[in-house]
Amino acid sequence: MSSNDRSVYRNSDGNWVNKKHGASRASSIHRTQREAESAAKGMLRNSGGGELNTHGLNGKIRSKDTIGKRDPFPPRDTEH
Repeated sequence: MSSNDRSVYRNSDGNWVNKKHGASRASSIHRTQREAESAAKGMLRNSGGGELNTHGLNGKIRSKDTIGKRDPFPPRDTEH
């Protein structure tokens, strides 16, 4: 995990938060998860890359993506 990693999750008020890991405040707040993910991806690309953890409505991580740098654990090719 790098200091540039980010999470997108739903706040108690129903808005979606884009927050850098270790930060005390959100980087941005959005009405939809898609908007928050888009903002987080743009910030990761502009700052050299990192991991994006997207949480579902239940609060559990539903996806992890490497943005703006080589993925150290790419998906395996399953077409053999």
